[in-house]
Amino acid sequence: MSRLAIALISLSAMSAAADFPEAAISNGQIRARLYLPDAHAGYYRATRFDWSGQMPSLEYKGHTYFGNWNPAPYSPTLHDAIMGPVEEFLTAGAGLGYADAKPGGTFLKIGVGVIKKPEEPNFQQFKTYEIADPGKWTVKKKSDSVEFTQIVDDPSSGYAYRYTKVVQLVKGRPAMVLAHSLKNTGRKTIESDVYEHNFYMLDAQPTGPDVVIKFPFEVHATQDLHGFAETRGKEFVYLKELTGRDSAQSNLTGYGADPKDYDISEENTKTGAGVRQTCDRPLVRINYWSIRTTACPEAYIHMKIAPGETFTWKISYEFYVTK
Repeated sequence: MSRLAIALISLSAMSAAADFPEAAISNGQIRARLYLPDAHAGYYRATRFDWSGQMPSLEYKGHTYFGNWNPAPYSPTLHDAIMGPVEEFLTAGAGLGYADAKPGGTFLKIGVGVIKKPEEPNFQQFKTYEIADPGKWTVKKKSDSVEFTQIVDDPSSGYAYRYTKVVQLVKGRPAMVLAHSLKNTGRKTIESDVYEHNFYMLDAQPTGPDVVIKFPFEVHATQDLHGFAETRGKEFVYLKELTGRDSAQSNLTGYGADPKDYDISEENTKTGAGVRQTCDRPLVRINYWSIRTTACPEAYIHMKIAPGETFTWKISYEFYVTK
């Protein structure tokens, strides 16, 4: 391919990216970009992940932490065409109200909206469903934060909520907080797990022996890691670099009910980039998933919200350099 062709492709990609609604924030130490939810022009319009808070880039001291990890051709309705610290809400492994909805009826994906249920035997997590109503999104931008609010009301299913997420860079520190609030405004109890799928890609380095995941407890993998990785004391380490379609994935155990166990660090020992992730709610599950371009500890918490009540949680990130 000629240099001119490469340049034209690059310019085309930059032009396409510029068409997506976005915001840029900084606290003087961290610089980050966020794509904004939009049912017609948003970068992500699938039905798996919460539309708010997706982050195509975050930089600290010359190091990068998020980016385009997905080798698949881009489509706004691809279930994992998304970047950065994003979340998915699941009730018994499905959408909220899915089990009670009849074909042609509706259920909810929190952070997405009201979804039409087709004729099918089981919920398909990676399928993009038809969205009946994306709800009402409001975005408030400041120089160092973005606040997202989604209001969804589905009378036919009995579920309704007001969901707010604030992405805030901490003043004077290389840190970021995701502050969440979910108010149940419907007539049915909302019970759900939510996990943080960070899609870390520290300095865009390949997943391999330079990547180390650290926990405050003795960690154990429950599934075969096929010789790519192993748990070693309080660390998850790689034995070889992942290539092609290689993947290392397993549920991890060893944590307790204390929120202090939700304390996960990921480092690249070659470049020195590191990030520590903590939360004010206890873990209920850790799924670990990785391919060559991204290494992802997926930490789950649980919520049960009666009508009229509000559930809050905060996930904090501290970015650092080890050398």
